[in-house]
Amino acid sequence: MPVITAPHDFNEDDLYVDLMPTLGLPLFLKCEGFNFAGSIKVKAAAEMVASAERRGVLTPDSILVESSSGNLGVALSVIAASKGYAFVCVTDSRCNLTSRLLMEALGARVHIVSDAGDGGLLAARLSAVRGLCASDPRYTWLSQYSNPDNWRAHYLRTAPAIAQAFPRIDVLFVGVGTTGTLMGCARYFRTWNRPVRIVAVDTVGSAIFGDRPGRRMIPGLGMSMRPPLLDRTYVDEIVRVEEPDTIRTCRAMATRGFLFGGSTGTVVSGATDWLDAHREENLTCVAIAPDLGERYLDTIYQSNWVQALYGDDVLDTDALPQPGQPGQPGEARTAAPMPWA
Repeated sequence: MPVITAPHDFNEDDLYVDLMPTLGLPLFLKCEGFNFAGSIKVKAAAEMVASAERRGVLTPDSILVESSSGNLGVALSVIAASKGYAFVCVTDSRCNLTSRLLMEALGARVHIVSDAGDGGLLAARLSAVRGLCASDPRYTWLSQYSNPDNWRAHYLRTAPAIAQAFPRIDVLFVGVGTTGTLMGCARYFRTWNRPVRIVAVDTVGSAIFGDRPGRRMIPGLGMSMRPPLLDRTYVDEIVRVEEPDTIRTCRAMATRGFLFGGSTGTVVSGATDWLDAHREENLTCVAIAPDLGERYLDTIYQSNWVQALYGDDVLDTDALPQPGQPGQPGEARTAAPMPWA
């Protein structure tokens, strides 16, 4: 039984969901939302803060500041509260209300950018962060978008945990935003004892891999620019997911009792498309689920919000993925290769 003294000391690294009985997918889902920050972002936040402390960048008088669409902001709020730092999260109007309230409950100050300007909301957020740093030398910007400690957290923790649980892993699906999780895992498996296909899952409207930026209403994955951390040579394949498919997948899993967040829905939807196109036998496939669904109750799981943005067809239950296609439902599996049913 783990006994901890700080909230960031706990993260459940050994919990996986077998999606064969749920969605008929030969896919294991690594759940990263069971910690006090509620998402995988607590790993990057903890590593970035610890590194800044070791380098003397953070002092007791420092004020942490970061741009975030939600989950990293919550993670930094948890760590800042634990360590006694002040924290300002610069976010935008897409950040859901629950995330904002969580940050404020943890003592953080939330600065919301609403005017996107010509460069989009991310550019506006970054401009606001730079303005704060210029106004007071106590502000310390960790810069999740360019900080190598972002990917290093997953090189040191996330990827080794997957390798230990699935020594015969063939394919890893990773959602992309800052690409910290993707780069850390890809770097680890590039030097591992057997080849692992790294499939990046992006959202349509994201410019991470050179596409034209477009409307994105679900926070978490995607960016309006190429992330500085991205090294394309580590990525074997890219899958892009439309937001209505993210919503359908989230709701399909919820009907089976698994309430996951938008980032997880995107990753699972992308993995579904990839598996449908690659009907190879004896593959061991793992996807990383970054978050849980409570923070999306007023968006993805709120019918009026979905209908207003995407129309009525998204809520058509006949269009939801059904167990048994592809594959066939069955008993829960152990972490071993499973042929396509």
